[in-house]
Amino acid sequence: MGAPDHRPPLVRIRGLDKHYGPTQVLHSVDLDVFAGEVVAIVGPSGSGKSTLCRCINRLDSTTAGSIVVDGAPLPEEGSELRRLRAEVGMVFQSFNLFAHLTVVQNLMLAPVKVRGIRLEEARERAYGLLERVGLADKAYAYPRHLSGGQQQRVAIARALAMEPKLLLFDEPTSALDPEMVREVLGVMTQLALDGMTMIVVTHEMGFARQVADRVVFMDGGRILRTAPPEEFFTAPGHPRAEAFLATLPGV
Repeated sequence: MGAPDHRPPLVRIRGLDKHYGPTQVLHSVDLDVFAGEVVAIVGPSGSGKSTLCRCINRLDSTTAGSIVVDGAPLPEEGSELRRLRAEVGMVFQSFNLFAHLTVVQNLMLAPVKVRGIRLEEARERAYGLLERVGLADKAYAYPRHLSGGQQQRVAIARALAMEPKLLLFDEPTSALDPEMVREVLGVMTQLALDGMTMIVVTHEMGFARQVADRVVFMDGGRILRTAPPEEFFTAPGHPRAEAFLATLPGV
């Protein structure tokens, strides 16, 4: 696993700064992510992890620096930004499903409206994705009839329906009861095995250790350590990373 250095990265971030008013939340962030990689971003709450994730598809604007996705600078607005968001899927802490639509309708909506895919093709793709996340029997259920873990798996399938080049996950299990976390992490692990490029902001250290190609540790809006999982967890390499891991049970 991992990517040779000579390949161009799918995502290249250089000198990224982000301010909210007078508060600076990202400081000169540099990061490359290669096709097929799983990069886990970890760190204490308020370290800038989610902000970095949201900047990658321009849900949050940036103050300085550059983000290049698949060779093209991140668009500011307009049709190019809509195209980018079709290529870069995102799964949030909350599920953000349309309550008035069935599961299969939730999956079909964006491919039809944004990509112009025919209804029958979109429906067939949706059925296949629901099979992939273990929810084929819930195609005609409404979100309110699903558990939190099931809703998050639908949200993952909905992101996959756009056939993205990259999936961003912002704490996808943080709103779930513990027994539902495993089913979502199981789907994400299978996506990694299938070669999906993923940037995952997470507090699930087991997932980061077992599935990620690299762990990126952030604190105070800065990347302080980047390393393969075993190296990071056995030799954190930075005092703040050591202190962070020391707060986690069983790590």
